[in-house]
This record gives sequence, structure tokens and C-alpha cells, in this order.
Amino acid sequence: MSDELKRGLEGVLVAESELSHVDGEVGKLVYRGYDIEDLARGASYEEVLYLLWHGSLPTREELDAFAANLAAERAVDDDVLETVRTLADAGERPMAALRTATSMLSAYDPDADTDDDDVTETARRQGRRITAKVPTVLAAFERARQGEAPLAPNPDLSYAGNFLYMLTGTEPDAVSEETFDMALTLHADHGLNASTFTAMVIGSTLADVYSGVTGGIGALSGSLHGGANQDVMEVLYEIDDSAKDPVAWVKDARENGRRIPGFGHRVYKVKDPRAKILQEKLRDLSESSGDTKWLDYTTAIEEYLTDEGLLDKGIAPNVDFYSGSVYDSLGIPVDMYTPIFAMSRAGGWIAHMVEYQADNRLIRPRARYTGPESAEIVPIDER
Repeated sequence: MSDELKRGLEGVLVAESELSHVDGEVGKLVYRGYDIEDLARGASYEEVLYLLWHGSLPTREELDAFAANLAAERAVDDDVLETVRTLADAGERPMAALRTATSMLSAYDPDADTDDDDVTETARRQGRRITAKVPTVLAAFERARQGEAPLAPNPDLSYAGNFLYMLTGTEPDAVSEETFDMALTLHADHGLNASTFTAMVIGSTLADVYSGVTGGIGALSGSLHGGANQDVMEVLYEIDDSAKDPVAWVKDARENGRRIPGFGHRVYKVKDPRAKILQEKLRDLSESSGDTKWLDYTTAIEEYLTDEGLLDKGIAPNVDFYSGSVYDSLGIPVDMYTPIFAMSRAGGWIAHMVEYQADNRLIRPRARYTGPESAEIVPIDER
């Protein structure tokens, strides 16, 4: 067995997966062989969930049944909603509230104590309930913070459309619904990132799906994983408040040693393919609303940093550089961006848990011991 230390497990292969593949050198992302651009433009988020969970895109009949089953699970028990209200009143952070509520949801799952021999099917049923209820929890939390009662889910709306409705109280227009649906698809899976690996490690112990998703939320809440789109948006707000030209602001920021969020990625060496799509959707939203401010700012910043040679160094715009502006244009509060990331990525976490458990081996790496040798216990009164 090799004793070579790989900090952060960088470059270490720990599993085989048919779910998604990232080619950072050319800027390509695929789910089960389908290019992300084709899926974002040609399939709904419900279709993508079906693809990740079942291995193929659904027929019309399969999609109708799948979407109906998903919509039927959207309601959340009153006890959970009361806890969400309590957390909102206490000023809890949205990601922490989501983590708590997701764990609590397991208490009301009819499969929580099942002895079903078909572990995969049980995991899928639980995963469907989690995926259906997370938008309801998040929307209820935000409305509670605004002093408003939660809205009941609308089963006639799509997954994306229903969330925007529950969040804002208004059914979204076609451009907004399509844009948000595409954003969910773009974030659904992305190889063995930190939160997905966390969920997979938990799943390898044969813990239930609720444990895995709760763990994934915890991992995503860290500043080195989720939250970059929030950082981008806060920079854009700062630029706007300064009334300075965005390029001049960025020049000053770089001279002062500030890093511009939304540029660079652990995997991608060229522009993130998801960023390209969201840039287009930001343009659609801007044209629909008549407000092009964020589009103008982000485009100017990207063009300037490109001219400065960042792309030549492998530092390119990632998905977060445009997703924040898209969410702001949809009326979503900035501290809800990472929870929405979790809402989308839960589908991928569940898919990886199900896939790994089908040929399970407990994930149990080693650490090199660097502590003292041959320590002797000194009696407590002599220490």
C-alpha cells in the first residue's frame, strides 16, 4: 500500500461513476453522456433528475408519472414548518436552517424504519421526498423572515416554477421559470466535489438518505465550497454603491490585493460551460425587465480580466460569476443562493449515494501519524 500523502485527496480515484464527468481542460460537463448545454436547453429539471436517478431520459408517460409523484410529496408537516419559523425568528442562517429541517423531515418519512430488502428503491422514495420538500422548507423560511405565512405548494406548477411561486407569492413569467429551471439543471451534479463526496462517504456506511443529504448540506455550507455566487453578488452591490465604473473598481481592488470572486475553478481551466449558459439567461432576464445593470457590470468585468490575461493563466469565469446576478434578477435574497445550490445538488447527492451503495464498500482512508512516540502518563498530581 502506497504511503504517498495526497492532501485533500487531490487526484485520488476513489470510485467509478456513470453520473457525471467534468473535463476542465476543454470546459465540458456531461450527465450520463449528455452535454450539459443540451440538457439545460432541451430538458426540464424533472427530466434531469429522472436521468440521474434512473439512467435514461424519461418518455412522456414516465415523466408525467415522475413529476406527479414528485409534486405529490411537496407538502411539509406542520411541526417542521413551526421549527422553520422558530429558526427564522431566531435569526438562524438559511443553510443551517435547511440542515436542521432536512434532518427533521426523516421523522415524518413512512420509510424511515422500513426493513425493505430493496435498499435502492427505498433510497429513491426517500430521495424523492427530500427533493420535493426542500423547496417548500426554503420558501417557508424566507417568508417567515419577512413576517409572512408560508404558501402551500401548487401541484400544477413545475418544480422550478413552484419554488419561485412559494418564495414570492407570484407565479413566475415564462422567462423567469425557464431560467431558474436551467440553473437547477446546471447545478444538479458535478463529479465528486466536497459535498457529493461527503454524502457518498455517509452512504457508504449504509446510513439513510436523510443522513447523506444533511451531511452534504453541511459540507456545502463551508466558504470554500458553496457561497461563491453570494460573494460575487456582494462585490456587484459594492461596485454599484460606489458609483464607480466596474472596470475601474476592479482595477483598484486588484491593486489592493483583493481577489475577484467568480473567477477560477479547481477543475476548469477555461470558461465554465455553465457560466456561458447563465450569461445568456441573464441577458434574457435583463431584456425582459429592461434593467441591464448586472449584465453590463459582469460583461465589462469579464472582458477586462480576459484582456488582462487571466484566461491565459487558466483563471476563467465559473458558474458563480453569473448565477448570482441571475438569482438577484429573479428576486432571490443573496443569502439564499447557497441553499438553492443545495436544493438543486440534492438530486446529485442522492444519485451518487444510490449508485455507490449498489456496489458498496465502506470508505475508510488512512492518516499518517505524526504525533509523539512512547509518551508516559505522569500522575495527575505531578503534572
